[in-house]
Amino acid sequence: MALIEAFASVQLHVWFAALCLVAVVYKVAMLLEKRRVSLRNMDAFPGPPPHWLAGNVLEFKQDGKDLDRIIELGKQYPYAFPIWFGPFVCFLQIHHPDYVKTLLSSTAPKDEYAYKFIESWIGEGLLVSNGQKWYRHRRLLTPGFHYDILKPYVKLMSDSTKTMLDKWEHFAKTGESFELFQQVSLMTLDSIMKCAFSYDSNCQTDNGTNTYIKAVYELSDLINLRFRTFPYHNDLIFALSPHGFKHRKVCRVAHSHTAEVIRKRKETLKTVKQMEQVKEKRNLDFLDILLFAKYENQQGLSDEDLRAEVDTFMFEGHDTTASGMSFILYSLACHPEHQRICRNEIMEVLDGKDTMDWEDLNKIPYTTMCIKESLRLYPPVPVISRTITKPVTFFDGRSVPEGSHIGVSVYGIHRNATVWENPDVFDPLRFLPENVSKRCPHAFVPFAAGPRNCIGQNFAMNEMKIATALTLKKYELIEDPTRKPKIIPKLVLRSINGIHIKIKPIEP
Repeated sequence: MALIEAFASVQLHVWFAALCLVAVVYKVAMLLEKRRVSLRNMDAFPGPPPHWLAGNVLEFKQDGKDLDRIIELGKQYPYAFPIWFGPFVCFLQIHHPDYVKTLLSSTAPKDEYAYKFIESWIGEGLLVSNGQKWYRHRRLLTPGFHYDILKPYVKLMSDSTKTMLDKWEHFAKTGESFELFQQVSLMTLDSIMKCAFSYDSNCQTDNGTNTYIKAVYELSDLINLRFRTFPYHNDLIFALSPHGFKHRKVCRVAHSHTAEVIRKRKETLKTVKQMEQVKEKRNLDFLDILLFAKYENQQGLSDEDLRAEVDTFMFEGHDTTASGMSFILYSLACHPEHQRICRNEIMEVLDGKDTMDWEDLNKIPYTTMCIKESLRLYPPVPVISRTITKPVTFFDGRSVPEGSHIGVSVYGIHRNATVWENPDVFDPLRFLPENVSKRCPHAFVPFAAGPRNCIGQNFAMNEMKIATALTLKKYELIEDPTRKPKIIPKLVLRSINGIHIKIKPIEP
């Protein structure tokens, strides 16, 4: 009897091993077929030869020179070239306005590879969702960015900026160099919390490192690592890895931050009567609009959808703006002649005031041009991507079939020498109306373009104008030539070694 049981057990193990082998062979065959199809789809687009296993990832060493390499490849392969992330995932990298116009004018969804790795953090919010869900949410949330909603934010943004500038008095007295990104991140987080969620976080004045911002930095690094490491594209392998464990741990920190914001707001809106009182007492903010939002069937957002949108705007509303703002101040520190013109313009508009008003935002055209020129040179989101749902033919006759992954190199477009004269030179006059009218609208896409453009771009531009104006009113920005930033593309544009400047107070 025991012998029969042992034989049956061995048979079971053999069958199990055989099934596992079949599953592995099937998976490998599917991946090889996927590679064959990708190679065929990219026949018309020459590019850098990939390593058989690593693809082109080894060419990009995360050393501060990767974006320079993209520019070099753009000169070698006009309009577009394929980049392989491992042996099976290929993206057509496009870097010319005419190609971008074709892609972004369509309703092609966000790419499932590039964006699925962020989904466990921010859920299926507006950044990640596709199809009818994206359309419904975009329509529900658009009223949250109407100018009537944005108007009261000007004072809140000014207050957050002034808190940051007051903290800088120490650096102004000592003349020491200091790192911008961390400081500006706290300011933009403080601002988004006040504006979008009516929440006083005191994150700028609390001692120690802000746990949410630390979590955002770590998640950005982990998601970037996962995208570059092709075995981590598999959910199970990543989940079982040390990096997967760390990812889950840091996600819990980020989610607890947003959950607390939602919980506190729900506490104040327990009854319909209280909700009506809130509407009467103050302008509705982004979180109010989420909570009051109704679909056609009069159902509101589910708890999961609510948290996804809060997570999305908590991240998007502070980290991208922090990147843009930090590089704006750095650019002005490097170009004192433009900084001087901006300051004179700002002083004239403010006329002794220590804060910005809504009406002032459109009275600083030169400063606005400097902001746009910095966004051209240092786009906060250096790459965006799409998966096309139908064949696309570009203006030069080359085509890619349905299912292809396409990456838009915003950095590459903004520094394309066939589009921009002297592309590496800081020249705000590129954005004079007469110069803008001569260019393709898709030559400058810091907020993307088309139906899936950034819903919060006016919010971001307003905040950058306010922070730039109040900073230049109080301080002179000075370049630190010994600490040039080594820029690197992650979820947003960052610098490996930070972004350092010096400041000194402006005499009254």
